Amino acid sequence: MLGQAVLVLDQTDMVLEVLFRELEPRQTALRHLIHYLTETRDQTLLLELLRALGRTEDVALLQYKEHLSIAEDNKRRDFLKSCLSLPFSPEDSTHVQDHYTLLERQVLIQATDQPTERGGKVERALILNTPLITTLDYCCLYHYTEPEGTFSSPLNIRQTFKISEKQYFVTALAARAKLKAWPDVDALFTSRNWLGFTRKKSPLGFQRVVDILQKNSAPTQVLQVYVALVDDAELRIALAQRHKCHDIVINTYRDLKDRQQLLGYRAKVERGSGEERKIDELLNNLQIRWKN
Repeated sequence: MLGQAVLVLDQTDMVLEVLFRELEPRQTALRHLIHYLTETRDQTLLLELLRALGRTEDVALLQYKEHLSIAEDNKRRDFLKSCLSLPFSPEDSTHVQDHYTLLERQVLIQATDQPTERGGKVERALILNTPLITTLDYCCLYHYTEPEGTFSSPLNIRQTFKISEKQYFVTALAARAKLKAWPDVDALFTSRNWLGFTRKKSPLGFQRVVDILQKNSAPTQVLQVYVALVDDAELRIALAQRHKCHDIVINTYRDLKDRQQLLGYRAKVERGSGEERKIDELLNNLQIRWKN
């Protein structure tokens, strides 16, 4: 029945106008018609209907979605630019502006990087039409040291798209760890106070930091730096044991004054090792007031 009605709609503009006017107070029928036109992808008729109803924001969104059918990247970018003047809601307007800016940035970055790929220096993934965080990850991998003023700088990407501190930190940490760039990883955590003293600061828990580093095959000497910064003693011990950070386990048991746990851990370290000698020195230290 609805299909027959749509056939009638194709006849004249007058019929369209009359039908749209009749449907406007009949919200259930109107919803069914909009759903039908959406499912059958009758874009022209749906746009006419939405315009007749004065639903300008819906019209703008429908026109914007046409970018999905544009295969050529420069044409898609130009189409998105033409959409910027459409009457979107404030929220949708921000989204479309960011989409256009991101694609424009991706086109520039890839055009710059392709000669490097052709020269055989490095093989890089394509980033056109990828999500924002994928683009940030790419820039953290291949453009990390660039000044903030350059279009491919990770810091520029962060500022332009208002990426949160935590999201930027997680992405940069994983990218630099993937490349085994441990000085860059360390620099992400370094914070200097007004007296000039430095300390390690992180917008996410150090347990999560250790997980990210471990997934990127960080060596024990790197992992132990961040395992030691986990606040909870039990969690710190568990992580240290899992990643064979023996000194952290030993020092934590010492700080807890837990002689029995230290004795038990002595059996788990290699005989004659530096760890075993350190445990023996602690057990024989009369200055420590053990709790058990």
